[in-house]
Amino acid sequence: MNFITKLRKTTGRLDTIWVIVDRLTKSAHFLPIKETDRMEKLARLYLREIVKLHGVPKSIISDRDSRFTSHFWQSLQKAMGTRLDMSTAYHPQTDGQSERTIQTLEDMLRACVIDFGKAWDTHLLLIEFSYNNNYHTSIKVAPFEALYGRKCRSPLCWAEVGDTQLARGQVPNSTLTSPEIIRETREKIIHIRERLKASCDRQKSYADKRRKPLEFQVGDQVLLKVSPWKGMIRFGKRGKLNPRYIGPFEILARIGPVAYKLQLPQELSNVHPTFHVYNLKKCLSDETLVIPLDDIEVNENLHFVEEPVEIMDREIKRTKQSRIPIVKVRWSAKRGPEFTWEREDQMKQKYPHLFPNL
Repeated sequence: MNFITKLRKTTGRLDTIWVIVDRLTKSAHFLPIKETDRMEKLARLYLREIVKLHGVPKSIISDRDSRFTSHFWQSLQKAMGTRLDMSTAYHPQTDGQSERTIQTLEDMLRACVIDFGKAWDTHLLLIEFSYNNNYHTSIKVAPFEALYGRKCRSPLCWAEVGDTQLARGQVPNSTLTSPEIIRETREKIIHIRERLKASCDRQKSYADKRRKPLEFQVGDQVLLKVSPWKGMIRFGKRGKLNPRYIGPFEILARIGPVAYKLQLPQELSNVHPTFHVYNLKKCLSDETLVIPLDDIEVNENLHFVEEPVEIMDREIKRTKQSRIPIVKVRWSAKRGPEFTWEREDQMKQKYPHLFPNL
């Protein structure tokens, strides 16, 4: 399960698609929703569109979206006997199927967005039908055929079924007995799983060619990766070429196969000293060359922190249809332009203390 958000709003105010993919047959459901919909409404949609058609799943893999980690969703799945598995930052392959399906769905929407306009939700059923009846490389058949054991009756395959059978409403191979149907179904499932395993092994071999195992020894000097503060998108624009590592720091101990404990300075005393190996990089430069921490201002989550200091000036930005008040802001961080122009309404909402006369 995953979500496609920030889409163009339809006439019904829908702006999100809930993507649900079956891990065995690769069949998918695309459910249009609102990004602000509560989990109770999504649970009713889940029961109506998924459980009613396919039954209760054994397990669900999703990311750590707030809707999937809510107590309501977890208690619902626990009552239904479904195990919830969450993907982690260092193992993106756990929910890679939904991510790949989302890429395909976005390509299909992008190709038709000019014709659909704001009515993309009314055409989503046709997109789902097209996706489930197209050949899938991993299972070597269409998801519809893998799910139901037969090809979908559409204008493309009506010729494969006799006209008399279509007129009488008969299903091909209807003379099979129940044991033969069960045997055929089992053989198809085994065949699909073998194809999936071959596909996974092939994709794993591609990834292994580019993967370099990281391993450090106690006493090595490493650099620690930090990232821009998530709440401040501005830093990503201002500090794109700024260094993303601080240090070097000495490795004190190895905690498990992929975690290491570092000797952090007093400035980072509020940060936990154990880090994943992907956040470390071996220091190959002069150990005496140290990047100062005072200028970076790292918080407890290893994010850059920058705050506005004061409002320097005000102006009115004129467009063809409106006038937008903007303010000149001086920032505390020393990692980019000291002054920037921002929208006044957004700054008042985030930093009301800068506007005492508000």
